[in-house]
Order: sequence, then structure tokens, then C-alpha cells
Amino acid sequence: MVIMGDGLHNFSDGLAIGAAFTEGLSSGLSTSVAVFCHELPHELGDFAVLLKAGMTVRQAILYNVLSAMMAYLGMVTGILIGHYADNISMWIFALTAGLFMYVALVDMVPEMLHNDAGDHGFSHCGFFLLQNAGILLGFCIMLLIALFEHKIQLDLGY
Repeated sequence: MVIMGDGLHNFSDGLAIGAAFTEGLSSGLSTSVAVFCHELPHELGDFAVLLKAGMTVRQAILYNVLSAMMAYLGMVTGILIGHYADNISMWIFALTAGLFMYVALVDMVPEMLHNDAGDHGFSHCGFFLLQNAGILLGFCIMLLIALFEHKIQLDLGY
């Protein structure tokens, strides 16, 4: 179930990246950075879950890589749909944003509610503030990318 859910999630990530690159290079790069920042801890968590479920390290890596390949399929689909259909990118972004919010609510919030603050040297209030500071930092980074993506200039030398 973890691998199937991760595959669908990776497909939606690729869909968003593909649609963003049809909008423009800066939009595609900023979406890629956002997806990378979102995916790195998610994939590490999936790897840990697969190990805890009894898989060997080799099996967990193999299944994670196979699941990650769905992002390439999603990216190609996003590029094709975004290139040939007018104004479909907004709908793709809305769909993937909804999936991102769903994953955040289903994965993160229950873990945040069941914390062992005392084991980490924090009070419950301090742990709550630390968790929310991390969420707010993520929101601020995404807001800054959204506000200033049109000012991102890349000099690729050609």
C-alpha cells in the first residue's frame, strides 16, 4: 500500500513539474525545487517504513526507485497535456496542490499530534511551537517562490 500510494504521489509530482515547464523555465525550476524539498523527507520516511515492514535494504531501495519512476511518467504526461491543451495547467496545479495538502494532512498531522516532547528535551508547548515554526517556514519559502518566480533570471550561457 505504501508503494502504491507513493507511486500515485510521485506521478502527481511529475505531472506538476511537467505542467510547470510548459508554462516557462523559471516556473518549472521553482516547482522542481519545491517538489524536491517536499520529496526528500517523504522518500526517506517511505524507506524507513519499508525497512520496518521487514524488507531488506536492497528491496526497499528497489521498490522506492520503481515508485519514483512514476514521476517521470507524470512529467511526460504533464508536458504533453500542458503543451497540447490550452489553460489546462491551472487544473493540473489545482489537482496536485490538493494532493499535496491531502498527503500533508494524512501523514504529518497525526505524527505531530503523537509526539514525545519530553524524550527530546522540550515541553509540549515548546514542541508545538517548533513544529509550527517549521510549517510556517515552509509556507514562507513557497510564498517567496510564488511571489518572485517572475524575477528569477537564469544565465545558462547561450
